[in-house]
Amino acid sequence: GKEAGGQLVDQRLLPRIVEGEVRMQMVKDTLFAIIHKKPTPGNMSAVGGISDYTFYEPDAPEFKDLRAKFEGDIPALMDAMGLAGEPLPILWTGDFI
Repeated sequence: GKEAGGQLVDQRLLPRIVEGEVRMQMVKDTLFAIIHKKPTPGNMSAVGGISDYTFYEPDAPEFKDLRAKFEGDIPALMDAMGLAGEPLPILWTGDFI
């Protein structure tokens, strides 16, 4: 719960989720893998086992621009969260809809 530091992010439905979600899997500041999670036909969620997963290597050309923008924005993201100068988690993700 909230007392233990739990958080809930309330986000409006993004209709383009039917196109899928791209997950950048990071190990500290290094991109480890890219996953495209696309809802199966008739579903509106890329989670819960109702999506198809496609795995890509970090240098996949389809995601070259997104990767460059994401990696370049990491310092600004850390600053926006009040974590400038702190180490990145060992394992973390950036998800894009």
